[in-house]
Amino acid sequence: MTQSKPWIPYALILPSVVFLGLLFVVPLVQTLWLAVSDNGTPSLANMTTMVTDLHFGRSVLNTFLLTLAVVPVQIVMALTMGSMVAKMNGGRETILWIWTIPLGISDLAAGMVWLSILQNTGYLNSILFGLGIIERQTAWLTYQTPVALFIGIAIAEIWRGTAIVMIIIVAGLNQVPKEFKEAAEIFGASPWTRFTRITLPLIRPALQSALILRTVLAFEVFAVVYALGGRNFPVLVGEAYNWQNQNQNYGVAAAYAVLIMVISLAATLVYLKAVKVDPERLP
Repeated sequence: MTQSKPWIPYALILPSVVFLGLLFVVPLVQTLWLAVSDNGTPSLANMTTMVTDLHFGRSVLNTFLLTLAVVPVQIVMALTMGSMVAKMNGGRETILWIWTIPLGISDLAAGMVWLSILQNTGYLNSILFGLGIIERQTAWLTYQTPVALFIGIAIAEIWRGTAIVMIIIVAGLNQVPKEFKEAAEIFGASPWTRFTRITLPLIRPALQSALILRTVLAFEVFAVVYALGGRNFPVLVGEAYNWQNQNQNYGVAAAYAVLIMVISLAATLVYLKAVKVDPERLP
């Protein structure tokens, strides 16, 4: 049928192409133009304003530090959780359901949950005071306690985003043939050797996808940071939000958006090169 009507495949993908064109390509082009124009003419004024912004350096540093702190921990936790689930015979679905609960919570709601724990009158201070560890309320989320604020945001992000990484890892672990592990056990390979020499190489496609997805999302973190730290912990997306909504400067906000996109693309290319995937191992 398709041989007599070769236009059918193109007609089937046309809605997707139109959708991507209207809701992705057009906004992308508009954002790029806003970033490199001023009053309708090409200009680097918005880029200059962004780079010379008082909070630019801190927002870049905080975003990278948060990414470096969160992503490795989430990958290790997801690998551990996925390996535990893979070895379970009963109750696997229940454990997976419990561990994926954070996926059903919005970023802002997750931030509010941790705000109720870490604020001055939160549950953490109440517990510590009840145990006699502290004598009065301790401020964890102020500009005077930058380390505690960073740790609080990192913990909240780890709690919120580890589930999506775990799902990808579990999907990869399900693709590992049991025969390989059984053969390694017969030849006396230790659990660590089986994990590093068999499991990790075979789940490399899933690991690559998890790293790319989680790193890109980490560079775009905003709601959790805004709920816990506000302006005390500037990040790139937060600065884009402030320039657009508070300063009403869409050009500088677009410049921040372009910078985030460039950083995300660069990170993706690094992962594609560093975590190489053998096409023959793809499912």
